[in-house]
Amino acid sequence: MAFIKAALVTMTNSTPDVSPDQIASVRAFNRFYTRQLGLLNEHLLKSPFSLAEARVMYELANRDGLTAADLGRELGLDAGYVSRMLKKFEARSLVSKRPSKTDARQSILALADAGRDAFADLNRTAIDEVAAMLAPLPTTDRARLLNGMRDINQALGQKPASGEPYILRAPEAGDFGWIIRRQAILYHQEYGWDETFEGLVAEIVGAFIRNFDPSRERCWVTERDGEVVGSIFCVRESDEHAKLRLLYVEPSARGLGIGQRLVKDVIKFARAKGYKALMLWTNDILVAARRIYQAEGFKLEREEPHRSFGKDLVGQTWTLAL
Repeated sequence: MAFIKAALVTMTNSTPDVSPDQIASVRAFNRFYTRQLGLLNEHLLKSPFSLAEARVMYELANRDGLTAADLGRELGLDAGYVSRMLKKFEARSLVSKRPSKTDARQSILALADAGRDAFADLNRTAIDEVAAMLAPLPTTDRARLLNGMRDINQALGQKPASGEPYILRAPEAGDFGWIIRRQAILYHQEYGWDETFEGLVAEIVGAFIRNFDPSRERCWVTERDGEVVGSIFCVRESDEHAKLRLLYVEPSARGLGIGQRLVKDVIKFARAKGYKALMLWTNDILVAARRIYQAEGFKLEREEPHRSFGKDLVGQTWTLAL
């Protein structure tokens, strides 16, 4: 143990910002995760393939025009190792080759019929195993896990894909509590609002649940990569008036047009239900939200200063004639 600690100290001499405890934490996580996914086994997912072989098959199944050099570069594998692996695949009729039109020294690789069948079995098993791992987790824990994975990817250099898809859905068990918690945290972090704002959000959500009229009201939840990243409510105020309430979008999902999409869906819903006007109350410091409301045709009816959530604010009432 003393030798290991000394080695860690020596390793961090050239990187003074990295502590031995941080290195030990990353290594402990790696040991846990490789064991969790069964990556220590000689063969992956009880198949005849190693992890590296399965990764090569995945690339060939999902990308066209790859060469052996491409595979080595993309996966960080030694050229000789890739060559031996591909010869093994050829002997089992898993891959096919054709000459490259741009480089006579290279061959374009593809999965043969047997390779596609083998990958399909492997892919199915992988999906089933991950589903079995996620299934016992509550919605909030699952969201935390996926969020953490995304954060690790981005922190270590993976760039998020632009325009990643998201879905709008009805709320599920646990979503309302999650919405209250996330709004309380975000508005505290971004504007310094105190716990009375969390109390207000809880009251609004509680009233919505107690008095919910599915023929005139609705909540939309935005989900991205299995994580709740936003929500909005349309609440009945009277037979002719509805209220847009509690719009929020997670920082990780901003810039994708989610806020505007949510507002548009509330407007469309309110019109379809026969409301004459849609109203909302906000504060002037919520600039991004106000821009969305203005872009969709809401008009500022009135504003007044108030002391709420531990801050001096200017409240605003906006209305959209439907």
